[in-house]
Amino acid sequence: MGTTLDGKALFDEQDLKIQVGAWQRASVERAIPGLDGVVSIDLGCRSRTIRQQGVLRAASQAMMRSRLEAIATFLDGGTHTLVTVDGCTYANLRTDAFKPSRRDVSGAGVVLEYEITYTQLGS
Repeated sequence: MGTTLDGKALFDEQDLKIQVGAWQRASVERAIPGLDGVVSIDLGCRSRTIRQQGVLRAASQAMMRSRLEAIATFLDGGTHTLVTVDGCTYANLRTDAFKPSRRDVSGAGVVLEYEITYTQLGS
């Protein structure tokens, strides 16, 4: 089984790259009169950015439009789950951006490079 978003196989595996950023922690620093240093209050783990780059292939312009529309529905502000072909699961993902880039049309169909940016809101 390939990479899925909420159980839907939307992506081609060839040339698919997923870059997972580091978790970020938040804290509040407070100075107290009469004491050297600061008090640091740890607010815990916040979020991280995940970038997905790949290539979509379709037999026609209409089929490519259909694929792009299916992916665009995930730009809804809700959270989703990405499962990669090697079994890694990234839950609580908000899809922030879907950027199609270079498009090639040939006798074999349509090829489109893309990048998707997610924010993982929590583990």
